[in-house]
Amino acid sequence: MAWPYHPMIQSAKSSDDVATLREQALRALSRREYSRQELAQKLTTDTTDNSLLQTLLNDLESEGLLSDARYVEALVHVRQPRYGRQKILHELRTKGIAESLLLDADAALRDTEYERARQVWQKKFTALPKNTVDQARQWRYLWSRGFDADTIKRLLRSDLALTDEV
Repeated sequence: MAWPYHPMIQSAKSSDDVATLREQALRALSRREYSRQELAQKLTTDTTDNSLLQTLLNDLESEGLLSDARYVEALVHVRQPRYGRQKILHELRTKGIAESLLLDADAALRDTEYERARQVWQKKFTALPKNTVDQARQWRYLWSRGFDADTIKRLLRSDLALTDEV
């Protein structure tokens, strides 16, 4: 057998790959939280061995370094001052978050949806819509931010939108 195919060389190369991949994962996780799917996509460019990648992700999860629950908490905390429940949940779904975590996030976001919509609305607009053109513009703005129709309707028909302090 030729030198590059020696079993000891292959096992050493494999352990170097694991160490390098782990270092890259830890470097990424030290900057911010990642979902399992998101970190897997990030590391896929560095390895072609899917079983090695899955083993690494399992190890990181068992060590508590990778957690979808922490990722959900961090993303919700960052996004909730600017976006509605629908937009945040959609982003979480695209990141491969489990349905049970989505339901927990949905319940937490639903409780504060109206107040958050009012804060976002007050930053952009100073008065309730005077005509249908203004109403459509304000509606589109809140809708694009991920707030649901019931919340927008309640906000734009409310005299409290301008008078309540946050």
